[in-house]
Amino acid sequence: MSAVKGRGAPTNSESSRFALPRREVDGDWLDARQAAEDETLPPLRTTVTPEHARRIITRNTSPDIGFEQSINAYRGCEHGCIYCFARPTHAWLDLSPGLDFESRLFVKPDAAALLRKELAHPRYRVKTIAMGTNTDPYQPIEARYRITRAIIEVLAQCRHPLMITTKSDRVTRDIDLLAPMAADGLVAIGLSVTSLDAALSRKLEPRAPHPQKRLAAIRALSAAGIPVNACISPIIPAINEHEIEALVAAAVEAGARSVSSIPVRLPHEVAPLFRAWLDTHFPDRAGKVMNILRSIRGGRDNDPDFGSRMRGEGPHALLIRTRFEKARRRHSLANGRISLRTDLFVPPGDQGRLF
Repeated sequence: MSAVKGRGAPTNSESSRFALPRREVDGDWLDARQAAEDETLPPLRTTVTPEHARRIITRNTSPDIGFEQSINAYRGCEHGCIYCFARPTHAWLDLSPGLDFESRLFVKPDAAALLRKELAHPRYRVKTIAMGTNTDPYQPIEARYRITRAIIEVLAQCRHPLMITTKSDRVTRDIDLLAPMAADGLVAIGLSVTSLDAALSRKLEPRAPHPQKRLAAIRALSAAGIPVNACISPIIPAINEHEIEALVAAAVEAGARSVSSIPVRLPHEVAPLFRAWLDTHFPDRAGKVMNILRSIRGGRDNDPDFGSRMRGEGPHALLIRTRFEKARRRHSLANGRISLRTDLFVPPGDQGRLF
């Protein structure tokens, strides 16, 4: 199987979970180009469809995830990360978690208005809102739609805590909003850096920014007083595992306050897509990678159990954790999430109380 130029998944996946029919690659929408900011990217086109949701805040009850509320302004993600655990969500739309996930995107233009309405509800209780938990809030289409910025504007006005996870340096565009929030302990950024090797990064995350741009973003955010957690995730055995120590060192040099890491997860349709990606880009070690992954996932491609899914089990998982922890302690970095304040919240419409 050959790679589709400029995309992460080699093909559209076949799914039977939601009666998804097999889809053929549409050469027209793969070969045409839509306003890519980076002129070095190969020709391609992404379609964007408006989605008018009834609510914008999603509640989470998973015990091993450090947030209870999240917002996803977009469905699908143009970055095309082959390992993305959110790919299966496109099957709910009767679309493929493969190439469709990367190129057939949905945007929520009413997100800021819906957020304002929900925050104004008398029974709303303040808990940190996380963005970037499903798809990247700063993927390329944010340059045009600016929905993430509109959401941040509402949260800044209401003095509401916010955690953003991204792998895009576009987050620095919003420093004017984020820095004042950070001064009040209301925001933290998780910036993902998975490799320092630009060639590997382009294979793993074909439309995400260059690794040096991400490190520059950590540097700029940190200089503005915004706390940054460098996400050294996912760790993929025999692919980027050898870079653990170098990635941690680069993160601390750029000014990251903390680091975190998890081994790659391959839920549902992600596993066959990932295997096809390995066969395409790393046929010499595809079997080795999957054998190690199964060894840390209890003999399966994926472990869905709470707790262990974020850590992995067995000797190789322990080796990864040990190396990461030694690198973290060597640089005196904190591990994990940054605590944010929840006591400054002012509901929409009550901003006059601030003056």
